[in-house]
Amino acid sequence: MRTVPAPTPHILIVDDNRDGLVVRRSLLEEVGYEVKIAISGDEGLKLFESHRFDVVVTDYKMPRMDGIELIRCLRALNANVRVVLLSGFVDPLGLTEDSTGADIVIAKSSHEPQQLVRAVKRLVSTRSLRKPVTSQKGRRPTSVAK
Repeated sequence: MRTVPAPTPHILIVDDNRDGLVVRRSLLEEVGYEVKIAISGDEGLKLFESHRFDVVVTDYKMPRMDGIELIRCLRALNANVRVVLLSGFVDPLGLTEDSTGADIVIAKSSHEPQQLVRAVKRLVSTRSLRKPVTSQKGRRPTSVAK
């Protein structure tokens, strides 16, 4: 009996930092994912509307549309989308899964690559629903420069 290989999971990475995009894309492609990148929230939304993605990885701090706004827009299009939010300001801003709407929030650090691979792998293998953002009561966290 011949088995059909599972389809390659598709990942979208959204970040205004081109170097970060390249590094994360290479990392996730190395472990076997098909990866598309977007340099802005708007570009990420356009890609999301025209392609199927198993997981979206987004930076928090981006011009015009931050990661939390992007997550809200993504969830309006598909409530079941799985999302990882990355930020260098997780602790100072109090970014959590509940406050952002992300499935997983990861602090940018030397441990980020391993945490990102683990998070994407977990989200690809699960089909969990994410509850809407509630603890911020409609307010966005204060802006902090990267």
